[in-house]
Order: sequence, then C-alpha cells, then structure tokens
Amino acid sequence: MCFCYILYSKSLDQYYIGHSCEVLQERLRKHLSNHKGFTSKAKDWIIIYSENYNSKSEAYKREFKIKAWKSKLKIIKLVESSTR
Repeated sequence: MCFCYILYSKSLDQYYIGHSCEVLQERLRKHLSNHKGFTSKAKDWIIIYSENYNSKSEAYKREFKIKAWKSKLKIIKLVESSTR
C-alpha cells in the first residue's frame, strides 16, 4: 500500500504534499527528524490528509497533480472535504 499525503505546520502555516510506500507514522517521524529538506524548517508537522494507492506510481501521480494546483485554497478544500 502506498500513500499520497499532506502535512501541515502551524508554525509555518504551510502544507507539504508527498507520497510514500511506508507506514505514514514512520514517514512523519522521518520528516520530524534532523534531515535536510523543506520539512526540516519546522518540528510541528502533522498528517492532515492521506489517500491510499496500490502502487508508488499512482501515489506519485496524485502528489504531482495536487502540487500542480499551486493553490492553498484548493488544498484546504480537499482536506475539509475528507473530514465531513
């Protein structure tokens, strides 16, 4: 099982979109650890949204599609639609 996921940092008021084929909590732990990259800017990332996929390529395609929106508002609407 693979995932497309969205993280949110309150301190940065930013979203991060990614994909992974590992357990999401483990992937989040890696984002929160000392590493280089975008998510190293904050230590308060939380998983706010995820979708399941059968393959890494499907999850990556969805990640790419969401990133192509370049719209915080569309991301917020996607997250809100999943919590209804």
